[in-house]
Amino acid sequence: MSASDRPIIIKKVKKVVGGGHHGGAWKVAYADFVTAMMAFFLLMWLINTTDPEQKRGIAEYFAPASVSQTTSGSGGILGGTSLGDDGAKSSGSMSVLQQMAPEAPQDAPPDAGQSQNVASASDEALRAEIARREAAEFQSAAESLRQAMQRMPELAELSKQMIIDQTPEGLRIQLVDQEGRSMFEQNSARPNARAQVLLRAISTVINRLPNRISITGHTSAVAGSGRASVATDWPLSAERANASRQILQTAGVDGDRVYSVAGKAGSDPLYPDDPSLAGNRRIAIVLLREAPVLPMDTSL
Repeated sequence: MSASDRPIIIKKVKKVVGGGHHGGAWKVAYADFVTAMMAFFLLMWLINTTDPEQKRGIAEYFAPASVSQTTSGSGGILGGTSLGDDGAKSSGSMSVLQQMAPEAPQDAPPDAGQSQNVASASDEALRAEIARREAAEFQSAAESLRQAMQRMPELAELSKQMIIDQTPEGLRIQLVDQEGRSMFEQNSARPNARAQVLLRAISTVINRLPNRISITGHTSAVAGSGRASVATDWPLSAERANASRQILQTAGVDGDRVYSVAGKAGSDPLYPDDPSLAGNRRIAIVLLREAPVLPMDTSL
């Protein structure tokens, strides 16, 4: 057979797209299966991690909002309501609210619904918190004054003549005499240079706090002194306290913050066992434990 007599064979190749007769539907089904399994395991994990209280809350969430038996109407799903009673159609919450929060009488005081014990406990807690903060402020002010005196050479030597402590009245700063190192000239109300330096240093601490201050002068007993000498100690101690007030105000302390200026002579010695000691001669400045004083209204 010659080449021209050979039959011509044409082969058709059919391309199958998408995996033959299966197509891509199995991928969608597999994805749905994986998603369902993931949701199932997530649900199992959530159930395992929740406590009984949370499970009860979930059950109540999916429960009907109001399913209760009632004697009014027919009592069924389409049961009506009667006047004055909760029917099947009611929400079931009105009676509960009325029992929990009854209306107060018209003549009742505004705080009739509050517990007196709770109110008193709150007041005590508030006072305790205010006292704690005030004590912390006093402590910080005392530390600042001590550090300032240590840093300044002219005050470091005078720190021995200053006593800082907290009393029931407040933060007390005392300027005491030492043997041979007096704060005032003898039998005089004029403070010397040493006392003026200390008073100016104290004024910086006083200006940091809003509390009012009291200033008290004290003298020491003199052995063998007569009544005339004792009688003059009272005005002398008061004049020294007033002179200290004037220096504090000159240093920037507001005069409205001065609560009292008094002299006690030798009636309240710092060392009761020996009233004649030089340390009994002192000026006591107290930052009082109380609310800040408001400026006086000068418009009246």
